[in-house]
Amino acid sequence: MFRRDFLQKSLLTTAGLTVLGPGLVAEAASGPARLVVLHTNDMHSRIEPFPDNAPQWAGLGGMARRAALIDSIRRQEKHVLLLDAGDIWQGTPYFNFFQGKLEYELMSRMRYDAATFGNHDFDNGLEGLQQQLPHAGFPFLSANYDFSGTPLAGRFQPYKVFDKAGARVGVFGIGLALKGLVADKNFGTTQYLDPVTVARAQVARLRGPERCDLVICLSHLGYKYESEKIDDRKLAAQVGGIDLILGGHTHTFMPAPEPITGPQGHVTLINQVGWSGINLGRVDFELRRGARSARSVGARVLPVGGTC
Repeated sequence: MFRRDFLQKSLLTTAGLTVLGPGLVAEAASGPARLVVLHTNDMHSRIEPFPDNAPQWAGLGGMARRAALIDSIRRQEKHVLLLDAGDIWQGTPYFNFFQGKLEYELMSRMRYDAATFGNHDFDNGLEGLQQQLPHAGFPFLSANYDFSGTPLAGRFQPYKVFDKAGARVGVFGIGLALKGLVADKNFGTTQYLDPVTVARAQVARLRGPERCDLVICLSHLGYKYESEKIDDRKLAAQVGGIDLILGGHTHTFMPAPEPITGPQGHVTLINQVGWSGINLGRVDFELRRGARSARSVGARVLPVGGTC
């Protein structure tokens, strides 16, 4: 009787450990994981490095060198997200000849996770953009351009959620007003929606139903203007809940991300890494699954053609 009771209790205990043990062990063992966010902006069709005799940026840039740098980081880091903040096109004869196909193909080989649109990405018109989209093996995220009634209706999502390091990372895209920067015929009836209103709605969605632990905005608004024109700094000050704004348009070389305190004391980091693929930006975050928050643990500007 004693032996039978002992065996029954032992089996029940063992069964309990079998069901509960791995989860408990995993929870105890799991600590925060690191997510490496790599980013570019305003590449402007710079496929090759600047010539060695160039008066500025000599020997820097080039997509092959960027690809090698990204690959080296991916070999070292388990969780990497690669993003672009717009103006992929325009600036070298490669764009004039290949009409944007080459840029998209090379970015696809580098395994970009997402990008947003800059004003120069409309330089071939909506039809030209539509023609090259099949060559982009990554999504374009656009929350405040309404393409209804255009050839691009229904082609883009406002945001995407990535599962990284056991956490949920929400990324959405915001663009600047096209009128005055782009020929009217090139954006047609595309409607520009207020960035602040749209960004608030995106954050509410990502922080709410999508249960995101980290929220990133890909912005082509520009870093800073003295006028009332909306920029990344104003966006961060007016919209709470964004952890990181990766900017473009103003070709700003930032040595480190700038923290901006917004509504409810939420701190948003803003970063931008110049233009022409001269630099690759890197921002590291510490993520804990289900924490609904993230902590920045470092940032670097990596010269493409320099050392990482």
